[in-house]
This record gives sequence, structure tokens and C-alpha cells, in this order.
Amino acid sequence: MIIMGDEAQRVQDRDAQDFNISAARAVAEAVRSTLGPKGMDKMLVDSMGDVTITNDGVTILSEMDIDNPTAEMIIEVAETQEDEAGDGTTTAVAIAGELLKNAEDLLEQDIHPTAVIKGFHLASEKAREEIDEIAERVDTDDEALLRKVAETSMTGKGAEVNKEHLSSIIVEAIRRVSVESEDEEGEYAVDLENVKIETQSGRAVGESELLAGAVIDKDPVHDDMPTDIEDAKILLLNEPIEVEETDVDTQVNLESPDQLQQFLDKEEEQLKEKVQQIVDVGADVVFCQKGIDDLAQHHLAREGVTAVRRAKKSDLEFLREIIDASITSDLDTVTEEDLGRGDVSRDDDDDLFYVEGENGHGVTLLLRGSTDHVVDELERGITDALDVVGQTVADGRVLAGGGAIEVELARRLRDYADGVPGREQLAVEAFADSLELVPRVLAENAGLDSIDTLVDLRAEHEDGQSRAGLNVFTSSVEDTFDAGVVEPAHAKEQALASATEAANMVLKIDDIISAGDLSTEGDGDEGEDMGGMGGMGGGMGGMM
Repeated sequence: MIIMGDEAQRVQDRDAQDFNISAARAVAEAVRSTLGPKGMDKMLVDSMGDVTITNDGVTILSEMDIDNPTAEMIIEVAETQEDEAGDGTTTAVAIAGELLKNAEDLLEQDIHPTAVIKGFHLASEKAREEIDEIAERVDTDDEALLRKVAETSMTGKGAEVNKEHLSSIIVEAIRRVSVESEDEEGEYAVDLENVKIETQSGRAVGESELLAGAVIDKDPVHDDMPTDIEDAKILLLNEPIEVEETDVDTQVNLESPDQLQQFLDKEEEQLKEKVQQIVDVGADVVFCQKGIDDLAQHHLAREGVTAVRRAKKSDLEFLREIIDASITSDLDTVTEEDLGRGDVSRDDDDDLFYVEGENGHGVTLLLRGSTDHVVDELERGITDALDVVGQTVADGRVLAGGGAIEVELARRLRDYADGVPGREQLAVEAFADSLELVPRVLAENAGLDSIDTLVDLRAEHEDGQSRAGLNVFTSSVEDTFDAGVVEPAHAKEQALASATEAANMVLKIDDIISAGDLSTEGDGDEGEDMGGMGGMGGGMGGMM
């Protein structure tokens, strides 16, 4: 009986599992070399020729032209990690790939996928319990420790060179937008919506700074407008200060110059009315999301009102929080209560407006770099560091980095496996082996021998040194917590949870039915060659 179309293809049983595992491993291989402080960068060129240079895992995977359903499932791991923890995307994807690699070895031993899935689930639950036990509690007032968390996140990225300076402003930014919980003393909520990032090229990274309030990258619409106003009344306007256009096409027949002058006078009168409404309400500064007519600009300047046009919607929304104002869409209904209060100043060197509210909690990180590519990568690194520090303040737990937590978890999971009955025990041991990928890759990317490094790490942890990790800068195994390599516990828990769930989802698939082509391009080794991934072959080959 034929129930599928001529173009449809079907892959079943071990062939389906091999296909899926190969696709997932190829995604993991694509980002492995970026892991750690000594990780390399990727240059991504899109179809329009735009270039992105980064070692941020989620950026690399999202920019790739990947056309494979299994690979996209692994990419979701990175995206979830980014959304929930802010960092650790490469770690999460690499562990997912290694879990599937080790699962493939178990499948070849005729261990049923359901046993592997159950073993991975047990190991993941146990590992997260152990993380909570190993983690050290953070005093949110411990600025030095929070700076170490920020520096660890930035190390290996574009922000690394100036990480001491940048970490201090990141911690200060988080402190300003943190609010202590009313229910639980010592617990904090961090609202990262109140932290805005602005970028400028042409300056040194070390000149980046933290500013209280908002920064608007706009010029005043008229040269005669004042640019420094204390305690200004500020109007946020989402309506053009222009002559209103009709909703339908119209044609005006003029029979004399007087009629033309009357028509122009009427338009000017409409603009004057709009300006007068702004003046009457008491506004000193207007940030307008729409356009401002040239004649209106002249009248506003004559009234001493500073105006900015074509402001971004996101800028107006941020200003609303800074100065406690309302965004007005109709000048006819605006009142003085809609206005916000704040100090407005302008830096002519940077061509920026600075707006600081009286009670606003918002801050702006003004990031500077020599070129656009430098600034873009700096922004990605700072964004991750902000998320990581914010999560650390909210969660209150940290771990030693440099592969220390992974080796310690692997040791504990092997002890736990002894008490797991059935074939699931082998899956738990495979899970433990997968975790040790992190220190192995850190060593490889630093040009060190991964086997020797792993042997040394295991020996230290067997002696009870749970903080022993790899310091890639000294090429030695040491207490990485004391060395300043500190990571948030929440990010590790999320990475393990996401990687395990993705791997188990892939392992549970035993039948692939496709309405299109599932052909495989290339004959490379599975999991190593991008061409061996079927639909991913051409797309990823074009990006890497």
C-alpha cells in the first residue's frame, strides 16, 4: 500500500537515530572551538555580505544558514540558555552533542534508547542537586566577587582587554536596578529592562562609561535651541508636529496669489497652534517620535523649547521610566501631568543628549570601540555579563569555573551510578563522561594536552579539592575560585537541564518522515563533517 507522495522520504530505527545524532553533533562541533578564554572566533558572512565576528555560541548558531530539523532542536538549547541564564550557550550545546555521542556508543551495545533516556534523566536530576550542594552563597554586597563573575563571563570575548574597568560599571549598573524583596530579606529582584546599552565607534573601549539616566543619540532640530536645562519639564510625543494630511487625495484650485497666501497662512496657523499647545502645557523639552516641520522648529526655538525629532520608540519608552512621564499621542489632550521632570544636557563632542530623572532607576551603558565590529562584539559580551551578574544577584549562588564543577559532578555521578540498577547505570556513567568534555575542550583550545589535564583534575578532585579547575592562563590545575574564575550556579543548572532534555528528545525519535529531500551530501565522518548532515550540508558549509 502506497500512502506517501513521490517526493517523500522515510528513515527508520537506527538509521533515523544515526541521522539525528550526526546532525546534533555537527552543531556542537561548530561551536566547540569557541569555548573558554582561549577559544577562537568565527567569521559569519550572510547572504547580503554583512560580516559578524564573534565567539558567542548563540550568535554563531542563529546566524548560520541551517536547514535541518534536528540541528534546529539543538540550536533551541542555545537560545533557551541565552534567555534563561544569559551565558553558557556554548557549554550547553557542547554537552548536548557529547551526550548524544556517548548515547550512540550505548545504542551500538544494544541498550534500548528508553534506558539511555531514563539514565540521562536520573543523572541530570542528581547533577543539579549536587550543584546546589556545591555552590557557594553570595553576599550581594560583595562587589569584588560580583566583578569576578562579570570578568569570567567577558574573558575570551571582545570585552576582555578592559574587563577590570567594564566589570566595575556592570556591577554598579546591576546594583542600581536591583530592588530587595519585600518578602525575603537578602533576596533581590533585578530589572534589566532598566539598563540600556548605547554604542559609539571611533573611541577606545576603555572610555566606555556608566551614565545615570538615558542617552539619546540625536541632535536638536534647531541650532538656536538651548541644550542644557536643569529640572526641565519633558514632553514625550508620539505625534508629528506637522500639518495634518488628509486621509484622501485632494486637489486645490487656486485662482489668485492671495488665495495661495491664505492657504499658506492657514498651514502656518495650524503649526503655531501645535507649538502653542506645547508652550501652554509648560514643556521645556520635546522628544518626538515623528517628524517636526521646519516652520514648527523655528517657532519652538523662538519660544526657547528644545526639540528632538525621529527619536526611537525604545528611547521614548526608556525615557518614560527615567523621568516618570507619559507618552502622548494627541497634543489636544496633553496636560502638565503627562510631563516628566529631569536634567537635560548635551555633549557636543559625542553628539548625545543626557537625560537624568529625579527618581528614575534606569541607567545607560555607553560602550565605545574603535570600529563597528569591535563595538558589536563588545555589546554581545557586555550583554552576557549583565545577564550573568543579574542572575547571580537574584539567585545568590556561584561555582568555581575552569571545568572544576564538571569534574566534581562527574566524580559524584560515578559514585551515584553504583547504586542505579539495570542498564540505566551505564547511561549515568556516560552522562558523567560527557560532563568532562568541558575541561577537555578548555585544554584543547588553550593548546594543552587534554588527557593529561583531565588526569590531573581527576586526581585533585579525588583528594577532595572540589574547586580544582584549569587556569588556562597559567596552564595549571589550581583553585579557580580563588584565582577569580567564578560562574553562576543557575547557568550551570540551566545548561544541564536544556542539554539533557534536547538529547533525550533526539534519542526518542526512531522514525523520520519528510515531505522533501533528506539526502546526505558528502561522505565525511559522522559528527565531524558538516557535509554529513543531510540538509545542513550546503547551508552550514556556506557559512563556515
